[in-house]
Amino acid sequence: MKLKTLIVAFAVAAVLPVAALADPAAPSDKVNGARACQALKTSLGEATFKATYGTNANKSNAMGQCVSKGTRGEHQNRHEASTACTAEQADANFAATHGGKTFTQFYGVGKKDANAMQRCVQSKRQAASTEDRQATANAAQKCKAERTTLGETAFKAKYGTNESKSNAFGKCVSKLAQAQQSS
Repeated sequence: MKLKTLIVAFAVAAVLPVAALADPAAPSDKVNGARACQALKTSLGEATFKATYGTNANKSNAMGQCVSKGTRGEHQNRHEASTACTAEQADANFAATHGGKTFTQFYGVGKKDANAMQRCVQSKRQAASTEDRQATANAAQKCKAERTTLGETAFKAKYGTNESKSNAFGKCVSKLAQAQQSS
């Protein structure tokens, strides 16, 4: 039974990249991306937020850049959640690992345990989005400390990729956040 579940999960995972390309971002992806960016702006502070996401000279495009990146992240999180929920729903041993409840009973609501798949996807997407925001916030803190330790010039030399090296902070945050998420 576990082998069957594993095969289904791999089959769905193999189709996911193709499906993600064929499926444009949903309006909810943009809304969730914007919501995540507002939360990041609040937690990081405006100066750090602008340093992380701003790409023009005065960093005035930070929110737009964040929402664009956040929309792509939310889109990916939604697809990964859908894949995980589809695999869980197909798992014959689901009840054994979830207190004797079936997939529908575990995630559904109401008398008929309606919307189980939707609620599963939503809960997994929200968890992934929270993890993404936390990784970015942690990375920003580490980059601030590293910039202080190295000094502005050395920090820009290490991380900056454009001509003026003004994108160093954002590149540092991106690199550290990706490393944290993949570990």
